[in-house]
Amino acid sequence: MIGRSDRNARLTGTTAATIFVLLALEGVTILFIRPLLSVHEFIGMVLVPPVALKLGTTGWRFARYYLRDADFVAAGPPALLLRMTAPVLVLATVGVFGTGVAMLVLGPSSHGLVGLHKASFIVWFAAMTVHVLGHIRRVPRLARLSARPQRLLVVGAVVAGIVVAGATVPLIQPWTHWAAQQHHGEHDGG
Repeated sequence: MIGRSDRNARLTGTTAATIFVLLALEGVTILFIRPLLSVHEFIGMVLVPPVALKLGTTGWRFARYYLRDADFVAAGPPALLLRMTAPVLVLATVGVFGTGVAMLVLGPSSHGLVGLHKASFIVWFAAMTVHVLGHIRRVPRLARLSARPQRLLVVGAVVAGIVVAGATVPLIQPWTHWAAQQHHGEHDGG
């Protein structure tokens, strides 16, 4: 019988693997942000439910471990470096996604949030790199071992993300228009 801690770890690993793929796609859009701004915003919105699921599974592990749930205590704590960077990663994740969603909802008039979005991204990227490197060997195995209920939860989070992203497509257009104006202003010498 698989324990609660193992089921949670498999769900976390499967969610992490999915997020990793989506983040790789999002990373490509950052390299070509102007022409891919609408794709960047769409993928960012697709990521929101899976990221919320991952925060939930890791938060659950944290709570169960520190509330002395025997199954989670027996699994042991994460490595010290990962425990030390976790609060930074969580706050930076909320910062990156929070500012991204706020900018999308508020439109180009919120371009002042771009600096905060970029700054939180830099902090997030550093903390996330430590996090990924700390779990890189374990995640593929956990994802392979996940059972149907874990996979269905992750698929459900991605589908929810696609629905959310689809619903926000009208909010993307003002940003692409704004980016095009900025681009033309640069080429017109303005």
